[in-house]
Amino acid sequence: MIVYLPPSYEKSDRRFPVAYVQDGGDLFTECHNYMEHLYASGQLEEMILVGVVTRARNDEYTPWPATALLDGYPDFGGQGRAYVDEVADVLKPFIDRHYRTKSHAEATAMIGGSFGGLISLFAGCWRPEVFGRIGLISASFWYEGVMDFIRESQGMDDHQRMYMSVGRNEGIYKRNLQRHMVEYTMEAHRLWSENGAPASRLKLTVDSEGTHDPLFMVKQFPKALKWLFGEEGDTHKSVMSRLGAVHIPGTLAWSMRSTLTGRDYRIFIAEPMGPPPEAGYPILYVLDANATFGSLAEAMRLQSRKPHGIPPAVIVGIGYDSNDPIVTQERFYDYTVHAEDSELPARPDGSDWPRTGGAEAFLDFIEDELKPAVEEVFPVDRSKQSLFGHSLGGFLTLYTLFTRPGVYRRYFAASPSIWWKKHMLLQLWENRQEELGLEKTDVELHLSVGSQEKPHMVGDANGLYRTLSASGRGPVHLTMVEFPDEGHVSLLPALMSPMLRRASS
Repeated sequence: MIVYLPPSYEKSDRRFPVAYVQDGGDLFTECHNYMEHLYASGQLEEMILVGVVTRARNDEYTPWPATALLDGYPDFGGQGRAYVDEVADVLKPFIDRHYRTKSHAEATAMIGGSFGGLISLFAGCWRPEVFGRIGLISASFWYEGVMDFIRESQGMDDHQRMYMSVGRNEGIYKRNLQRHMVEYTMEAHRLWSENGAPASRLKLTVDSEGTHDPLFMVKQFPKALKWLFGEEGDTHKSVMSRLGAVHIPGTLAWSMRSTLTGRDYRIFIAEPMGPPPEAGYPILYVLDANATFGSLAEAMRLQSRKPHGIPPAVIVGIGYDSNDPIVTQERFYDYTVHAEDSELPARPDGSDWPRTGGAEAFLDFIEDELKPAVEEVFPVDRSKQSLFGHSLGGFLTLYTLFTRPGVYRRYFAASPSIWWKKHMLLQLWENRQEELGLEKTDVELHLSVGSQEKPHMVGDANGLYRTLSASGRGPVHLTMVEFPDEGHVSLLPALMSPMLRRASS
């Protein structure tokens, strides 16, 4: 073992809290100068750090035996209970006898990264009378049977505090159980919260750039100790500290380059709150995600809460590498068929139209590259796929329905740009309605527009609805909603809740 004594240890007769740190204390040996800065600046209470050395971490850090993830590697030994008991009953009494420690559970932490985080979790579960502060840094919640254990357990003891952290990019390139790193960490936090653990005793930190590396784990170690040993419920003064950008819990962001379009996309994913149905989750693909994803993710997170929430669904937003809500040049190309200048009206500011005509390649990207990538991470019910687009995205949604009617079950077209290329959608429908055979399928089309939009937008949406209804060949499930008092943009929040209810049903 490695024992680190704080700077004032030899100069005082004080007693100190103790943190037992897995993997020989690598998490603190790599940042001890920063730790001493935190002590000196009063940001962290001084403490004794004990690095616990193991020579067989795949055995001692696992709670029960399990098969190795890769062929040719030894199976996991599952000797974790014996290891935890040895730390609790042998090592801790030794430390308490030889050093000035605060020996009670509330002053004793078990903390580690990866498998070290996993066994720290079970130290808190198996020996709560010894370990009252638990640090789970990039903990291996993917380990076989762990999530079932958590789902069946009663959660934390009232005197315990737990700090969790995970990097957004952990496991995203894996093909084995480790691909569930982020998903399972989020679920564990949610389950413990639902079992009554308040925010004062349970904290989850998500590093937006984090991968499963010592670099990010060491970065989290001081944060974990600051929170675990901070004053609980200290409300004698109001303090505001800058924490950085706001993050929506339960969401992921991917960067994805398409070989079909040659473009880079920012993919936003809202993870479902709850286990998948037997057939998999319903899924909603969303265009213009830079503008709409945040609102949709929050709406789904709130409205899918049990026991009375809507069924959980995956939301996949397709956006661009930009902080602008509307990324004009890219969307004009991806969402349109090619149009000559003579086929388009003059722009209000007199400028040239952006480049157009990338719709087919973009739709191929979604079908052949994005969907398979999503389905490697989430179990998806392909019979319950939906597409949502607004404005030009609404044009693309209708274009997809009229050219690829079988790739989605539900199409949501809001304020669709039916005017594009001299109303070519109407001609496309006229030419293809018979061969599409939509009236024989369970495909749905849900149209919407704001009553305060430009008159031609309102007229076009209602006109298309009447055309499809009168033809006898439109979708059997066809709706049209004109939202009163809403404009081209303001209708978006109004339509989200009914859309989510339908997409997840």
